[in-house]
Amino acid sequence: MSKIGYIRVSTTDQNMDRQEMALSDLGIDKFFMEKVSGKNTDRPQLKKMLEYVREGDTLYIESISRLARSTRDLLSIVQQLQDKKVDLVSLKENIDTTTPQGRFMLTIFGALSELERESTLQRQREGIVAARLKGKQFGRPKIDKPKDWDKVIGLWKKGEITAVDAMQKLNLNRGTFYRRVKELGGL
Repeated sequence: MSKIGYIRVSTTDQNMDRQEMALSDLGIDKFFMEKVSGKNTDRPQLKKMLEYVREGDTLYIESISRLARSTRDLLSIVQQLQDKKVDLVSLKENIDTTTPQGRFMLTIFGALSELERESTLQRQREGIVAARLKGKQFGRPKIDKPKDWDKVIGLWKKGEITAVDAMQKLNLNRGTFYRRVKELGGL
């Protein structure tokens, strides 16, 4: 019967100290920590933790949002924990799955977390639409042809110069040269 802690931050710039401090007074036996976005399905430490936990263990998290990226993901993780007879305690939401009320609250908070995430994405999409209507450009800027592009590409297509010579004349590296040829219709 071990106490296991799982800590996750979304970016390498973020610090795990806040979550570590929240869990530090609980006598955690083993921590699993990672810096990876919650929407990333490849979370190696989460997988290791799920393989490591045993019947009678309790998993402690600072917040549901640190464990799962959606209600479906949360419920899947909770089901895996329940199948192994592992309890879950979330400090921020004050949820303890050893009780029926805790299991119910976990489902509610998971749904609210997903709603918040989807609302944020919807506002982001609406903001992008509004910005585009005002003329804001997104993505890579449109590519202007390098000076002498048509002349150099013409010589290259006729076989009068090599691709390496064309790259040098246009002052482009190999990857950029072939990408521009593709984008600007040189082939």
